[in-house]
Amino acid sequence: MPKADIHPTWYPDAKVICNGEVVMTTGSTQPEIHVDVWSGNHPFYTGTQKILDTEGRVDRFMRKYGMGGSESASGTKKAAKGKASDAPEAPAAATAVAEETAGKA
Repeated sequence: MPKADIHPTWYPDAKVICNGEVVMTTGSTQPEIHVDVWSGNHPFYTGTQKILDTEGRVDRFMRKYGMGGSESASGTKKAAKGKASDAPEAPAAATAVAEETAGKA
């Protein structure tokens, strides 16, 4: 059994009020709870949420990870691979050693 006089008063039918209107009832230690936002008027729950694209961050993310747009990350990787193939060929000494080894086999 709980100790007497140490627990707050419990209100099983506390009213949740938003914009002067009772939106639901719940159990609480306060008889009335005043809120500014609840699931009935929050954009996420009502389906009216809009994604704000601040400074083109969404576009930059899409370009960076190759998820669309004219410039994709895969295009820049292909260009980097092309530059690697332009590297100079192996030195002549290494080529001569390889030819000698192949001739002995």
